[in-house]
Order: sequence, then structure tokens, then C-alpha cells
Amino acid sequence: MNEWVIVGIVAIAVIFGATKLPEIARNIGRSSGEFKKGLKEGDEVEASATPAPQPTPSAQPPTVVPAPQPTEPTDPPTTAI
Repeated sequence: MNEWVIVGIVAIAVIFGATKLPEIARNIGRSSGEFKKGLKEGDEVEASATPAPQPTPSAQPPTVVPAPQPTEPTDPPTTAI
């Protein structure tokens, strides 16, 4: 198992080159930091998203608008026999 780890490291060094490896590691570290920062911001948003307090009832009752009444009486429908 240990020899395969060494072979993998050597293969990566050959494929990417010794100059690119520090840059790749730096980018992985930055992306990991951004990910952790995003998780913390997400937790803060969830914690601050508590339900809003219910408004207290006012002293005046709400105004009720009556439904419009028909102006002419309507005849009942006729049925055909």
C-alpha cells in the first residue's frame, strides 16, 4: 500500500511538474477556506432568520366592507318540462 502512495506522488509530480504543485496546493487551500467561510455565513443566516414577532392587536377593530347588494330582484330560474 505504501509503495502505491509513493508511485502516485511521483506520477502527480511528473504530470503537473514541480513548479505547478505549490500553486495547485495554494488554490486548494484557498477554495477550502472559502468553503468554510460560506458554511459559517450560512449558519449565521439561519440563526438570524428567526420568525418575526407577531404584531400586537390594535385598539380599533379592522374595518369591514359589506358586500354589494343587487339593485334589482332576480327571478328564480324557470325549468322546462
